[in-house]
Amino acid sequence: MARRKYVVGNWKMNGLAASIDEARAIFDGARAYGAIDVALCPPFTLVAAMATATPEGAVGGQDCHSAASGAYTGSVSAPMLADAGAALVIVGHSERREGFGESDADVRAKAEAALAAGLAVILCVGEPRGVRESGGAIDYVLAQVAGSLPAEFDPARLAIAYEPIWAIGTGLVPTVGDVAAMHGAIRAQLDAQVGADAAAAMRLLYGGSVNGDNAAELLGAGDVDGALVGGASLTAEKFLPIVAAAATLG
Repeated sequence: MARRKYVVGNWKMNGLAASIDEARAIFDGARAYGAIDVALCPPFTLVAAMATATPEGAVGGQDCHSAASGAYTGSVSAPMLADAGAALVIVGHSERREGFGESDADVRAKAEAALAAGLAVILCVGEPRGVRESGGAIDYVLAQVAGSLPAEFDPARLAIAYEPIWAIGTGLVPTVGDVAAMHGAIRAQLDAQVGADAAAAMRLLYGGSVNGDNAAELLGAGDVDGALVGGASLTAEKFLPIVAAAATLG
């Protein structure tokens, strides 16, 4: 099954109002690659402004609460993201799992809440360096997939992003063979868990020190359908070469 390449920028805790101009440049430049789906996930303070300024682009959130509303000071719900103009949300990023102690059950609940609010979801999984070095990376990640995946979902609205924790923002990158092996294992896990048709429809993204120089090689690995990009997504100059690389493989 042919799956459209998907390149998503995660701005993390970066960006002020002036950054909307950079987002506009990214989406304007991405129009040249019409066969590629491109999205940006800025901090929540910019979601509404970016969605308004770039109506042709897909704008998302970086996290959401599992509850639709309530006494959760400082949190943002999936319906709030949708109301602000978001089309998607990232859940389960390692910086949430590691830094905020989120469990697979927490991530699953957030994914289910986001889907119920009409958002598409990018569900992140990935292993720490010690697990990779011990040889247990695939088992570790497949356990995250099994524990984090919603019980029911439209496969067209849920993508999984494999981001080895040790490669995020470090400049370290797994081999193309390791990326292909992990993505193949995830695809097989999905086949067993949700069925062959759903597994074949779901997009699997790679994330972790992706840049314009290595994007073509990484995105060309087996079962890789796109990229979740961190620091290199903050400017059109760095992000658009990744989109261009995806287009050569689409």
